[in-house]
Amino acid sequence: MNINSQAKPRHYCGLFGVYGVDPAPGTIYNGLFSIQHRGQEGAGIAVSDGHKVRSVKGMGLVNELSLRPEYKALKGHIGIGHVRYSTTGSSRPQNVQPLVVECMDGIWGIAHNGNLTNARSLRRSYQEAGAIFQTSTDSEILLHLIADPMYRTRPRRVERALAELQGAFSFLLMTRDTLMAARDPYGFRPLSIGTMGDGYAVASETCALEQVGAKFLRDVKPGELITIDDRGLHSSMYCEPVAQLGQCIFEHVYFARPDSNVFEQNVHASRMQLGRNLALEHPVEADLVTPIPDSGNAAALGYSQASGIPLDYGFIRNHYIGRTFIMPTTDERTSSVDMKLAVVPGVVRGKRIIVVDDSLIRGTTSQRRVRALREAGAREIHLRISCPPTAFPCYFGIDFPSREELIASNQTVEEIRNFIGADSLGYLSLAGLKNSVQQPHNFCTGCFTGIYPYAVPDGHDKHGLESG
Repeated sequence: MNINSQAKPRHYCGLFGVYGVDPAPGTIYNGLFSIQHRGQEGAGIAVSDGHKVRSVKGMGLVNELSLRPEYKALKGHIGIGHVRYSTTGSSRPQNVQPLVVECMDGIWGIAHNGNLTNARSLRRSYQEAGAIFQTSTDSEILLHLIADPMYRTRPRRVERALAELQGAFSFLLMTRDTLMAARDPYGFRPLSIGTMGDGYAVASETCALEQVGAKFLRDVKPGELITIDDRGLHSSMYCEPVAQLGQCIFEHVYFARPDSNVFEQNVHASRMQLGRNLALEHPVEADLVTPIPDSGNAAALGYSQASGIPLDYGFIRNHYIGRTFIMPTTDERTSSVDMKLAVVPGVVRGKRIIVVDDSLIRGTTSQRRVRALREAGAREIHLRISCPPTAFPCYFGIDFPSREELIASNQTVEEIRNFIGADSLGYLSLAGLKNSVQQPHNFCTGCFTGIYPYAVPDGHDKHGLESG
């Protein structure tokens, strides 16, 4: 995106990397395929055979990479891959990752999940010094830091560069003979390590490790840099530990795949508990509980179990349509809503229905779904949301827009209910949300409370640079 653009960053990407796994390209491809839900705009893979780094990337889904001639040329046992979340304003090939550049000491590749809150000031300082940027992503900042003589000629150069960054990030980096992985000090974004024989795999979600047959080893720690080379795996901390982490709660509400363990907790189990707590807080007499598939499935099951109201499927999902939350424009989201879900009239006709969804952001999607249920003959529609009202923007990489665009920031629950056309509306409380995860004090809930793990730098504009 242009640095002055007012389009929103919509990044919540997926990372996968390997070391000592031959052939690397197919393993990375399969790993990315299992986390395709984290990004549907672009995908890329960079691989090294220990001497030469080759890459392939482009707009579209992971399976489109295998159709490119560059994919067939990939060879090696080291590599990183990236799937990119949809964006507005900078949907262009230059921003697809991994970014691969040649520095004074050779080739570097980088893949990033997150949003750097001090990217604008760092970028400006480098541009004023004459540096040229090839992309409009904040991810490129780290490459400039690594290549900067101030860091390049000093010990622990990568650690020193990482310590300059603020915001949310998980990074995978590679050279021709090394794989590196890092997380920000607050641990906003997940990143896990697995073993594959004598090699290693690193992924945004553990479901990707399972997909390729890797055995989970541990998570990359907040503030940690992992380096894997021919001497094995090495760990170093590039900053002091923080007193309280800022793990993104929306991993458990919406983003992660249910079979993943994120922040050392199974996502399906936490979503089930979200639904149970929701049933206790917002009971209602009804004939059936139905989820908004797929991210509402586990919460709906939990609601059904806690309430004793049977679960049935009033919506059928077209699995060839992507996640509407991450579509770039309002028109695309609206069109995808119409195509993504179909009501099953025989299930809902004449029934009092509890509809369980993971979140309610702008309200337009819920409005269309409620209308579709009415048209199919539903007698009553009671919408239940398995998180609190989303009333504040996210500065750390999720597309929660400005407050003006968030329906819960300027309307009461009753006004929202009236807008979407439901007979009742109930949100899970903040306490109910926190009671559904382990160590709730280590989660960021800023999008619900406006209280963030740390103060966002003055002048930071979430629309300023494209997040990685």
